[in-house]
Amino acid sequence: MRYNYFQVFIIKHSMARILFFLLLIPTLSYSQLLTEYDKQYHFAAGAFVSAGTYTLVYAKTKSKKKALIYSVASSILIGTLKEIADSREKGNRFDGRDLLATTYGGLSIGVTFNIFTKKKP
Repeated sequence: MRYNYFQVFIIKHSMARILFFLLLIPTLSYSQLLTEYDKQYHFAAGAFVSAGTYTLVYAKTKSKKKALIYSVASSILIGTLKEIADSREKGNRFDGRDLLATTYGGLSIGVTFNIFTKKKP
């Protein structure tokens, strides 16, 4: 089946709208998460760890895929270790929202670096 130019245009723009909406869901659903100062610090820490990890892994392997996976995993690991340490303090507990904020920071920077890093020949 062959599509004319108009049909191709409609299909591409419909898919772009769906993709745009799907990308906005986490932003819209967790926007209030980052209104707390504590969560902003967790987000920044995750971003910092992710940026460092992405840079190191990409410099060693030249693989954008590995760099992204390791950078996001490192922010999750650091966030989990921090929350475990916090939960051992008296009167404190493991806060999943802190871990989520740290992960979002790592994911934001990891994906951004992945998009804007050009592959070297």
